[in-house]
Amino acid sequence: MTSNKEVTIYDLARRLNISIATVSRALKNDPVVSKKTKKEIFELAEEMGYRSNLFARNLRNQRTDTIGVIVPRLNSYFMSTVIAGIESVVNHAGFNLIISQSSESTSKEMANARTMFNNRVDGLLVSLAYDTDDISHFDIFLRRNIPLVFFDRVTDHKNCTNILIDNRKAAYEITNHLISQGCKRIVHITAASRSNVYVDRLAGYKHALQDARMPVRKEYIIDNDLSQEAGFAVSEKIRQMRPFPDAVFAANDSCAVGCMLGIEQAGIDIPGDIAFAGFNNDPVSKVVTPNLTTINYPGYEMGETAARHLINRLNGAAGVHSTNTILLRSELIARASSLRKVK
Repeated sequence: MTSNKEVTIYDLARRLNISIATVSRALKNDPVVSKKTKKEIFELAEEMGYRSNLFARNLRNQRTDTIGVIVPRLNSYFMSTVIAGIESVVNHAGFNLIISQSSESTSKEMANARTMFNNRVDGLLVSLAYDTDDISHFDIFLRRNIPLVFFDRVTDHKNCTNILIDNRKAAYEITNHLISQGCKRIVHITAASRSNVYVDRLAGYKHALQDARMPVRKEYIIDNDLSQEAGFAVSEKIRQMRPFPDAVFAANDSCAVGCMLGIEQAGIDIPGDIAFAGFNNDPVSKVVTPNLTTINYPGYEMGETAARHLINRLNGAAGVHSTNTILLRSELIARASSLRKVK
């Protein structure tokens, strides 16, 4: 008959006829205990199904060695690279990770935040949902001095650090690149969101047009959810515009590729008749033909930076509390989809 009783270090000590202190030290891999004794203890622990009581230990230490992460979507290539960067730093530092997604919903983000708090995470890394414009649901962390770091989709808060790129500058560069290729009627596909990411990319697009003394046309600014399907759908609208646009800058690569496919199906040449540019440097940008001009967004580095900053705060490193914004470098990658003036 199987017993449901939890195996303790007392049971291990009794079976091996050694002290409880020796068992405890061995399970912590203390060099004071001989290798032979450690081996006997580990083998018995495995046989008896012993589990370390992390909950009790964490209560004593006032730490759980757990970091929470909330992202808008897990099925995003960019977010998966960010999470990979976070995980590499967190695992190396001996922390565990709890990951959840808001599915682009503020209400789900609020529920996730409460779950993270109830699970006693030591710190929280967050990329905000599409429609989040109030972060008061994170106040419970700030009141308890639990470090909170925002990345990519961020918000201004004096007690939080933001990790991001200069989206406005990157969008300016990519729009200016299209202008340098002779494009004069540039459509921008963005998201109807208050997120800093899309607001700043739109601002960069407008700034580049204004510096080139080109008009900012309302009909050339199109809102959708930036999915590949939405990009394909908007290609019909673009095909019907008169005069016909000579360039499209989409705020992400998926939408740009969807729009390219719709344009190509209509027999329109890319980039001869219309040039294309996206954002993020997703793998799809190098698979589509012609290859897509984009902005390289360092997701893995962003994840590493966010995790390292949070862990430094948890460990009391000097200077990290005064850092409110960390800007990472992005890079324009010009590919065949926009190169109309081939040298």
